[in-house]
Amino acid sequence: MKVIVVGPRGKMGRLITQAAAGRADMQLVAGIAPKGRDYIGNDLGIVAMAGRELGVPVVDDLESVIDSCDVIIDFSTREMAMEALDIAIAHQKALVCGTTGFSPEEMQRFQNAAQKIPVLYAANTSKLVNVMNKILEFVTKSVGEGLDIEILEMHDQKKKDAPSGTSKEMGEIIAHALGKELSDIAVYGREGDSPRERGTIGYHSLRAGNIPSSHTVYFGGIGERLEITHHAYNWECFARGACDCAAYLADKKPGFYTIQDVL
Repeated sequence: MKVIVVGPRGKMGRLITQAAAGRADMQLVAGIAPKGRDYIGNDLGIVAMAGRELGVPVVDDLESVIDSCDVIIDFSTREMAMEALDIAIAHQKALVCGTTGFSPEEMQRFQNAAQKIPVLYAANTSKLVNVMNKILEFVTKSVGEGLDIEILEMHDQKKKDAPSGTSKEMGEIIAHALGKELSDIAVYGREGDSPRERGTIGYHSLRAGNIPSSHTVYFGGIGERLEITHHAYNWECFARGACDCAAYLADKKPGFYTIQDVL
């Protein structure tokens, strides 16, 4: 499988490049940088700190190299991701996107694109996070109706969107298990006189240092509580998962896929 990585100098793009370079089933053919970066034209392996040259360039024009690839992996920015989506559609190329912070209208564009190309969207490509999602669904269906549910998520100081895409996905899973929509029951932070309203899901976002990712869901009862937590020690688990997602799309028809399909 021939792969293009969007944003190979970013924290995720760099690790995805390194992970893909170490796989026998993948060949990197280009990296796509934002326009104006001083490393455009350099070797992808050097830009992504892979420890060796890979013999392929970093460019700022996806359209100029897209025909050489089978799949695009994008963990960049909202703006770059939407541009990559449009170009992938135009050239009929598979796309893995792990960028977060999209509006509902932008997410609908991914859904629409799936009618023409294979699209795999995953707010979190960690295998264990997605196992946690299944546990959350089970707990909510079993005892969630009578409990207070709160979600605490922690990320590094540079993360732009809050709450995280992963915690939103967790909230959606819990809400659907309760027969509700997250948009109707989510409460984001509290201040002043704000007693808890029954049936809501509380959200709390922490940003500090270089915390890779932590998510805890609290199910609070009277006299007891259940905590379900996932901690990422670094971002490597997400990079490996992203490559697994790309490999999964190798022979897929147009459609909207998720990490659950890969697992």
